[in-house]
Amino acid sequence: METQQARPASKPVSALSLIEDEDSITEVVLQAMAGTEDQRLRGVMAALVSHLHAFLREVRPTDEEFERALAFIAALGHATHATNNEVVLAADVLGLSTLVTTINNNTKGGRTPGALLGPFYRANAPRYACGDCVVQDDSPGLPLFVSGTVRATDGSVLPAAMVEVWQASPVGLYDNQDPRQPDRNLRGVFHTDADGNYHFRTVRPAGYPVPTNGPVGTLLAAQRRHPYRPAHIHFIVAAPGYRTLVTQVFADDSDILETDVTFGVHRQLVGAFQRVEAGRSPWGDLPAPFYTLKFDFTLEPGEQTFPIPPID
Repeated sequence: METQQARPASKPVSALSLIEDEDSITEVVLQAMAGTEDQRLRGVMAALVSHLHAFLREVRPTDEEFERALAFIAALGHATHATNNEVVLAADVLGLSTLVTTINNNTKGGRTPGALLGPFYRANAPRYACGDCVVQDDSPGLPLFVSGTVRATDGSVLPAAMVEVWQASPVGLYDNQDPRQPDRNLRGVFHTDADGNYHFRTVRPAGYPVPTNGPVGTLLAAQRRHPYRPAHIHFIVAAPGYRTLVTQVFADDSDILETDVTFGVHRQLVGAFQRVEAGRSPWGDLPAPFYTLKFDFTLEPGEQTFPIPPID
């Protein structure tokens, strides 16, 4: 006959109070979570519950409104798949992504401001030499020649720094949205030269609407907000021993810089997209018209990390 081994005695749990009214619920929930061993998790969840409960007491939703709110959250998950991350999109259009980016990426010491990663970043971008072109198709847009220097906050240049770029096409679509574009079109990874300089050729991107065929689009329509982002190029700039910079550079002639649907335009990230009407291009034998953009980046010392791609 088998004998059962004695189980170790479980840790005693303090009895929770019974709720009396709406004002007593929050304290009961906080008491239930008080045994969380991870100090950071305990603090974050306590703050989250406290603020969420205060929010509900302020807006006092009906049962039907609460059900609709839960259905909206569930719909974000249902609309998230390999080529679309509706959860990230919701965080973007509510200003949450930009707020977190700004909290964690100040401009102290001259560091270039950060900007949100966005829902279209993909891993495994093609690797190019400086001066190469990231355009893989016969895009009709005008050429854009981008150049700049990567420096540290002490002014020294950073050779062999990684500069990764991705952008929308001249019709406002990323490669994963447009079956006519080659896979990973308008994406690329470069490295700075011995003087910390980078340069590459692309086409001028267009502004575009964020996806509106999901719950976020429904929310924007109800708020009478347009879904557009101004034309921009995404950058990740990284070097060993320095904090990785995730940012964007915006076209200065866009008419929606102040109404970006994701609130992502930092004043210092507006770049001069110069249209050249005559002469030859900086690299290659291409005639005008074309655009040029010169933009320098400054990194601060710290840990080099890389973001998790929100889509495949």
